[in-house]
Amino acid sequence: MTKVTDAELIILEKTALYAEHIDAGAKMVPFAGYEMPVQYPLGVKKEHLHTREAAGLFDVSHMGQIRLSGTDVAQYLETLVPVDVVDLPVGKQRYAFFTNEQGGILDDMMIANMGDHLFLVVNAACKDADITHLKCQLPADIAIDVLDDHSLLALQGPQAAQVLARFEPAVSEMHFMDVQTLDINGIACTVSRSGYTGEDGYEISVPSTQAAALAQHFIECEEVEWIGLGARDSLRLECGLCLYGHDLDTTTTPVEASLLWAISPKRREGGERAGGFPGADIILPQIAQKNVSRKRVGLVGLTKAPVREGASLLNAAGDIIGQVTSGTAGPTAGKPVSMGYVHTEYAAIDTQVFANVRGKPLPMVVTKMPFVPQRYYRGE
Repeated sequence: MTKVTDAELIILEKTALYAEHIDAGAKMVPFAGYEMPVQYPLGVKKEHLHTREAAGLFDVSHMGQIRLSGTDVAQYLETLVPVDVVDLPVGKQRYAFFTNEQGGILDDMMIANMGDHLFLVVNAACKDADITHLKCQLPADIAIDVLDDHSLLALQGPQAAQVLARFEPAVSEMHFMDVQTLDINGIACTVSRSGYTGEDGYEISVPSTQAAALAQHFIECEEVEWIGLGARDSLRLECGLCLYGHDLDTTTTPVEASLLWAISPKRREGGERAGGFPGADIILPQIAQKNVSRKRVGLVGLTKAPVREGASLLNAAGDIIGQVTSGTAGPTAGKPVSMGYVHTEYAAIDTQVFANVRGKPLPMVVTKMPFVPQRYYRGE
């Protein structure tokens, strides 16, 4: 018998909804240190399509939830991110990312202004490093509370609003990126109208002791099905959303990642609040000079074969010009879609490139993202 060493023995954490996933027939896999559902009996493709057509329930409790509070907390946090935190209105949230001194991205996240504190949701694989980063960079009088006793549910899809409104009608009045503290079926929750699918929907932070009961109420609604990590990945990719550790990393600047839209004008244009974040001396010249060697682009396959992460991208001469970082068959798009990085000279829309898939050069075309329309509710 082979002896298992301590280094080989990996103890995976379980979310508060683990038993519910097992009861629902989920296939569980290791993900970011947790046992997480990758799919349910419905299957990845049908889960994907169900979310686009009705409402899907996701357990995303592996994500990190952090509360920051204290005098001038927004000003201090703004020194770590190239976005406008100071002027973020109460009851609103904003996409952001930590940068390093080389201009690379340490993690991306959501920042919400709850009035008396800021509420951050960070990626599961990065949350320990993010917490350490905050503790090292913020003043000692800024309180950093990690909400380990809270779970996070995402209810996504065109019927998500009508489902959640049965439990709390006020959610119908929320717009994309609104955040409120609401009682959902008598449970105090932090609710944002946002998500990671490109669809209308909500993310709900709930005390873990009450997460299973709340999830059960949702699942009992005929519009709602459990959705796993597999469909979560294909849904976000079709809508052009990045996955940290794949499409973003510490060696990639926001300009290379085509995330210029996420850098607030006040932080990148002339003015007293321009710059002032790690890597600004690299990122701001890249913006001003429009000078980077590679860019993140959307890619559509011209064959039926999906092109997955890791495939090399080639020009017509067979030279390597980039790499695919995410890829899927595109259940809603109806064609293989990928994103990746290419040399800037190949980043123009409609440029043809080739993906090396098992030694065969498959033609692809650089395409504007998202591959399917985002359907966030903005009050129209």
